[in-house]
Amino acid sequence: MEGIDYSLFRGFRLLDVIDIMLVAIIIYYVYSLIRGTIAVNILIGVALFYGIYIIVKQMHMRLLTEIFGGFISVGSIALIVVFQQEIRRFLLHVGKNISMKRKKILWSFLMSKKTVTKDNSEHLKPIIEACRSMSKTHTGALLVFAKYFDEEYYQSSGEYIDAHISKRLIESIFHKNSPLHDGAVVVVDFKIMSASCILPLSDSEDLPLQFGLRHRAGIGVTEISDAVAVIVSEETGEISFAKDGNVNMNITHEELAELLKEEL
Repeated sequence: MEGIDYSLFRGFRLLDVIDIMLVAIIIYYVYSLIRGTIAVNILIGVALFYGIYIIVKQMHMRLLTEIFGGFISVGSIALIVVFQQEIRRFLLHVGKNISMKRKKILWSFLMSKKTVTKDNSEHLKPIIEACRSMSKTHTGALLVFAKYFDEEYYQSSGEYIDAHISKRLIESIFHKNSPLHDGAVVVVDFKIMSASCILPLSDSEDLPLQFGLRHRAGIGVTEISDAVAVIVSEETGEISFAKDGNVNMNITHEELAELLKEEL
């Protein structure tokens, strides 16, 4: 029995192992972000196109190699054009998230966890009561809880309010005769920043068929940001909670309170 040839691993370093692991983590993270969306089909098409280019190049098919090589050379620019909104929001999210974490660390030194939890419970009370009331009356609603207010994104698609949150204000916004009821309400730091916001719809192919535009918008905004969304169905009165592109359907008011406490 022949021995194992270790010459292949002679130049293999510990940094190479770390390099491979980091690349694997990045690939998994990117896939988890686009899983179930139309972006997966686009990337599959790009990978297939590149695979064909490698095959024709190895077979020395000069004309096809030149054609496919021309597309490959501008492929990175084409991807940037196709995913420009997603790339922009991802970079904006990273920068804002770092800033938010620094503020959170500073805030933790100034206030105890019990004080913050009690304060959040008081702020969440009118939200939970409004959702309970709208659920009973089958009033459709979409509330987005963001960690920061993107003026260019939210304010340009809705009406800027910047008001303290209250049960009556939420109910009046989503009343069927209100001019602001059609769209989403964006809440930041327990203040209603804007209403009647138009959100991007989810491209996921795994969503139930009964989901309408309100549910798809609530899920869509959580796919491209770290915001969470609460959706009240106009047809059934059911309350749903969306985060990271996933949705918990038909939750109780108690479950909604626990989920919002955990996130906010």
